[in-house]
Parts: sequence; C-alpha cells; structure tokens
Amino acid sequence: MTSQLLSHRPALVNIVKRVAVEAGELILEYFDGVKESAPTEKSDGSLVTLADQEAEKLIEARLLAILPDIPVIGEESFADGRRVDTSKEDYFWLVDPLDGTQAFVNGDSDFTVNIALIYKREPVLGVIYAPDLGELYMGYVNEDGSRKAMRYFEDSDTEKEMRTRSMPKRGVTVISNQHFSDETKSGTLLDSFKVEKIIRLASSLKICRIANGKADIYPRFGPTCEWDTAAGHAIIRGAGGDITDMKGASLLYGGDDPKLLNPNFIAVSGSVLEHMEFV
Repeated sequence: MTSQLLSHRPALVNIVKRVAVEAGELILEYFDGVKESAPTEKSDGSLVTLADQEAEKLIEARLLAILPDIPVIGEESFADGRRVDTSKEDYFWLVDPLDGTQAFVNGDSDFTVNIALIYKREPVLGVIYAPDLGELYMGYVNEDGSRKAMRYFEDSDTEKEMRTRSMPKRGVTVISNQHFSDETKSGTLLDSFKVEKIIRLASSLKICRIANGKADIYPRFGPTCEWDTAAGHAIIRGAGGDITDMKGASLLYGGDDPKLLNPNFIAVSGSVLEHMEFV
C-alpha cells in the first residue's frame, strides 16, 4: 500500500492538501486571537510561536498515519535537535509548518504551510497553503517524468492547472524579499534582462507566483533552509520552472549542509531559465 500511494502522486497530493488545510485552520486560531501564539526567539534569533509548534505536531502525525515508514523532517523538531539520517532514506518529508512567522506575528496574511516529499534528494511533491488568504498551490513530478501544478480554489472546490509563463517582451517581473538592494549587489544574474517591475512578498508565496505565471524570477542571496524551498520547488517544477543554485544546478535536498541550509538560489520560470547566463 505504501509503495502504491508513493507511486500515485495525484492521489497523494490531494491527501497532503487536506493535511495542509487542517494545519492552516489550526494556525488561524492563533492568528485570529482565539489562542495565544506566545512568540519567542530560537537560538538562531528567528521567531517561533505555539502556532508553529502545534501545526508541526499535527502535520507530522497525519503524514505518519498516511505513510508510517517515511520520516518527517520539520523545522521546529530539527531546531530542537531531532535529526534524520537522510543518506539512508530514498523518501522523506520536509515540513515548514508556518513559513513567514515574522509576517504572522506582525498580523500580515502572507504566511504559509509548506509540505514537501523528497525522493532521492529531489522534490517530487509539494503543497503550499496560505490560510488567511485562502490560497493553495500544489504540484508533483511523476515517476515517468510527467509533471503538473495546480492552484486550488476553496470557494468553488475547483482546481486550475498552472504553468510558468513565457518571458514577457515588456520585461520580467522580479520577486524580492526586503533585502533586494543587497541581493542585486551580490551578482549579475539580472543584467541581461529588462526588468519591468519588482514586487515584494514574504514566505514561499514568492515561488508560487512564478509557478502561477504572475512573475518570472526570484533571486535569493542570503540564508534559507531546505524546508523553506522544498514544497515550492516541487510546485514550480510541476509548472515548468526550477530553482537552481548560482551555477544553474537544481537544488537538492537532504543534505550537504548539516544545518540543511540552501546555497544562494534563483527560482525562475522555464522560459527565463533558457535565457539565463550562469557563471
């Protein structure tokens, strides 16, 4: 049964979608003030709340109930010292139960639940849910190499397939975090492109915008962890794009870095990727 479900990724992604929605509903109880989120600082200086911790417990329990032999790496359990030797695992889950904790604490809506399935270091399934915005994105790559990405609409209970767009003639749309000015000093990846506009977002919604054909490039120079990108990577792969390092190699997961840190990377549509000039 386990192998059948792992091989049938359209069915599995729908199961994971329900897990993400359930975790999102729990998080909203904290966001709406029904429960006290009690933010504190972790040892690395980043914020953690009860919403992060409780959502991760829920997600891990649900994933282990579905596929008990597949280990789960979650941001909060990893921070608490729980480690999984992924070198011995073909499959494992990467979970960020609340991506964009600072936005969540600030009362901003663009925080997400991220769940990804990794197979032989590659992201093969991902779900990202922004519960306060009601946005849900999912994608997968099948064993035969075929792939798909969808946006789910809660109001109508319908799905729409997503593809990254062709490179716009009027110029590309770049997605940034708050440190874009610093990022542009760190490389020349955008020098060969006409930039029409820059938009700023928190959390992994940046990657989803590219997968959904609303933007083209998201360069990131600065620290991120594997659970920050894995779900979005599966989704953007399903939509025809990729996330690569600064030499053009797709990001891999499960670790070359003991802290599961990513290298600097760029999330990009398939069309723009064809025109990238890597050093």
